Amino acid sequence: MAANNRRMSGKKGAQVGSGGQRRRGLEGKGPTPPAEMRKGHVKQRAAAAKARRAQGGRPQQRRGGGRSTSELVVGRNPVVEALREGVPASTLYVQQFIDNDERVREALQLAAERGGINLMEAPRPELDRMTNGLNHQGLVLQVPPYEYAHPEDLLDAAADEGADPLVVALDGVTDPRNLGAVVRSVSAFGGHGVIVPERRSAGMTAGAWKTSAGAAARTPVARATNLTRVLEQYKKAGVTVVGLAADGEAELGELEALSGPVVIVVGSEGKGLSRLVGETCDYRVRIPMPGGTESLNAGVAAGIVLYEAARTRG
Repeated sequence: MAANNRRMSGKKGAQVGSGGQRRRGLEGKGPTPPAEMRKGHVKQRAAAAKARRAQGGRPQQRRGGGRSTSELVVGRNPVVEALREGVPASTLYVQQFIDNDERVREALQLAAERGGINLMEAPRPELDRMTNGLNHQGLVLQVPPYEYAHPEDLLDAAADEGADPLVVALDGVTDPRNLGAVVRSVSAFGGHGVIVPERRSAGMTAGAWKTSAGAAARTPVARATNLTRVLEQYKKAGVTVVGLAADGEAELGELEALSGPVVIVVGSEGKGLSRLVGETCDYRVRIPMPGGTESLNAGVAAGIVLYEAARTRG
């Protein structure tokens, strides 16, 4: 009997009942909660923002998207134009014993009127060193680093307004003037911001600021380490991703998604959308062009789609 007991104790597998645990494990988890209660959903963000406003609180601040490097605007005409257009500036360097012509006087006057811009007098060799020998003509304007937003900040801004997000993402657009034009259009049509990749993309330089005609001061630009990943996160939050493509499956006027939460992805004029970004889009849409033009630059294309989005939203 003792030997028989040892054989019984060596059997593998459960020796006692599960106590009903297996049956409970097969039970459903109940109905899917409404969008307002699902973490990360755009409607949940809107409900949370509404609750914060009701309590008199401020929206939660998220980590920023990083900073660019400082930039120098060189030459009399470029410096004057940058100051006229309200490009942020920290210091205006003026060469010692400079010929005081009309442009120099205007630059000094604009800097003084704006306030907050340091005026520094420097010898010519110092300005030559700062600009790596460029023809500065005795005027150099230092533009401070741009503080990029985080992509989630754009969704939060929409939620704070109680509105559906309207965002533009740029894929492979390297011309700062196109970025400035997109920022201007986003501001004009009630959008909530622009997303640019961290690499191989235009940044918020003085040229982008000038093209935005002041809109960059009120429309945030967010920077994404990985644009595809950010678009996937937006989709999980309930935002539709619409990519512009010359060979898109649908025409712009046929798309109803623009009336809801949407991010519009614009590629470069030459290459269009990259493969991974194109595969991430929920829809690929073409802009009808009866005139026969093959493509539009990013600034013009974004403006057309933003107008259509604003029209469908009423």
